[in-house]
Amino acid sequence: MCVPGCMDAVHASLSRRGFFKGATAVGFAVTALSSAEAATKKKPKEKEDASPERAERYFKAVVDLTHTMSPAFPTFFGVPGIELQKQFDFKKDGFNLNWWRLIEHAGTHLDAPIHFSEDGATADAIVAGELVVPLAVIDVRKQAEKDADYLMGIEDVLTWEKRFKKLPNSCCVAMLSGWSAKVGDAAKYTGKDAAGTFHFPGVASELAEWLLKERNVLGLAVDTLSLDNGPSKDFKTHKTWLPSGRWGLENVANLEKLSPSQAILVVGLPKVKGSTGGPVRLIALI
Repeated sequence: MCVPGCMDAVHASLSRRGFFKGATAVGFAVTALSSAEAATKKKPKEKEDASPERAERYFKAVVDLTHTMSPAFPTFFGVPGIELQKQFDFKKDGFNLNWWRLIEHAGTHLDAPIHFSEDGATADAIVAGELVVPLAVIDVRKQAEKDADYLMGIEDVLTWEKRFKKLPNSCCVAMLSGWSAKVGDAAKYTGKDAAGTFHFPGVASELAEWLLKERNVLGLAVDTLSLDNGPSKDFKTHKTWLPSGRWGLENVANLEKLSPSQAILVVGLPKVKGSTGGPVRLIALI
């Protein structure tokens, strides 16, 4: 819900802060974390800066990167990721209210560091400034068409960087495999074969290790069921990435609607104490 005037305030804030390329874009995420405090302080008048890196950018559209969650959405466990039970009915009680029973890691959701570590951060401990980040979309659809178990690797990122320059600091790197188009057919989306093995693309653990050492990246995102590819049994990418204090996003929708390098990702994450992750509403500002 947005109270009267809130959208004007949002647009005013965006026009002041701007959305910048590269590391400058991260400035928005950091600012968002302390915006309430910053609003109470008098700031010196900023000088005009005409350099390309400092040019203000306004978002023109909002793209929803979230699949609609329902009991029919494909899950790893083959059981409904969410169940709704009607507890109060408008005609009888004067209002509507459902009870939810859900799996934290179903639908479009976030994996918190604690999901694959003994003492990592829970979802509620992830600071807000780390949930508004530049988004780099790596298109591997051609590779995934040829190999359902394709692993996005270092070379895919380097190819992206040759075109769009180095990954921006504190960004989220997203794999666009085209798999979200299959989400309406659970058999195709999971790729489960007669032996019970899943088949869908994922992120190579070698890439996860490389990003940790060579780049400053906060999140990984995939348009499939898992950061690891379908046949994975050791979940090495999860075990490499999450214990480092970073987060992952799975079952992301509509990545094909974005520019590979111009979007800002906003992760709407429920702040539930002790949670290992949870359903999210992903928004891309373009």
